[in-house]
Amino acid sequence: MTTYRVCCFLRRFRPASNEPSEAIGDVFEAYAGADGGSGALGEEALRRFLREVQGEAGDDDVEAAAREVLAFAAEHRLLKKGGGLTVEGFHRWLCSDANAALNPRRGVHDDMGLPLSHYFIYTGHNSYLTGNQLSSGCSEAPIAKALRDGVRVIELDLWPNAAKDDVEVLHGRYQLHA
Repeated sequence: MTTYRVCCFLRRFRPASNEPSEAIGDVFEAYAGADGGSGALGEEALRRFLREVQGEAGDDDVEAAAREVLAFAAEHRLLKKGGGLTVEGFHRWLCSDANAALNPRRGVHDDMGLPLSHYFIYTGHNSYLTGNQLSSGCSEAPIAKALRDGVRVIELDLWPNAAKDDVEVLHGRYQLHA
């Protein structure tokens, strides 16, 4: 079981396999192979990977990121004896909190002075309801209004019918009458 931190939430996943995927192996080989085929990702190849794939910009950022990766690898004993990151170590680092999608060193890079609605896709949850979620009716009119107002994602609860040969639009498990 692997735990990932996403913002302030923890998500747990059971990996289908502990082995690196073919895609990770291919990326590893592309960069490790450039170091003379030692079977390890050396410091220079790691810097190239961080710059070209991870998008680290500037020599200072690349150096800092490389130091963090190597510190992670040393702490978890993922380095080869002669130095360099093994494919297993590379895989573990890619899937760890140390390689989070949101880099805390970068901070906010957008203008955050606009209303909150400018930063997210407008979505509609239970857009077919004419009132509150527990006791209101259903209609296609709220969906049409939401689309006119800029909603770009509409949620519909689809369930198989009793014969399991068609799909019905339901709210929970209750039939909608629109």
